[in-house]
Amino acid sequence: MAFPQKKQTLPASQERRRFQRVKVHLLGRYMLPDRREFPCQIINMSPGGLALLAPGIGNVGDRVIAYLDHIGRVEGRITRIIDNGFAMTVGATARKRDKLAAQLTWLANRDILNLPEDRRHDRIVPRNPIAMLTLEDGTKMTCRIIDMSLSGAAIAAENRPPLKSMVMLGKVQARVVRNLEEGFALEFVHEQMAETLEESVTAR
Repeated sequence: MAFPQKKQTLPASQERRRFQRVKVHLLGRYMLPDRREFPCQIINMSPGGLALLAPGIGNVGDRVIAYLDHIGRVEGRITRIIDNGFAMTVGATARKRDKLAAQLTWLANRDILNLPEDRRHDRIVPRNPIAMLTLEDGTKMTCRIIDMSLSGAAIAAENRPPLKSMVMLGKVQARVVRNLEEGFALEFVHEQMAETLEESVTAR
């Protein structure tokens, strides 16, 4: 006689064991089954699940579709309610999970390298997102700043400079550290000042 395995009723627990969650600071939007949309902030994530702070909280079992900065579209179901938010699974193919794992590793390392002790490096969208990028060979191209922080920026552009190459975003020297779906990520050589950040990166 075969006895049912209780663990099969706890997919969230299995996901937590299979994937190590990392602390990340990502913004995004999500939609509940009634099609209401809300902004959110991810506080930790693995390729199998995530926890987010959110103003609109559904019920356990509800299907959620979310669009996250640097990650893209994810969907899953609410597994538990937490303070000011909820945790959810991430439904993905094995290939997508591998991609998520690589993205999360980079995001976690970026946060550690930037500023481990606090969250002063929040990412913002500039009022004027159009900027001039100067490549290593002196070529100039117009680009759009997706978002930026005191230590780096995500850039949307038709052409991607080589990884690890040095560029100038406006007046700020930076290094290309990662390709993104619609562009690439830069790490500033020197941490910028909040008061002059936007002026410096959009300088012509």
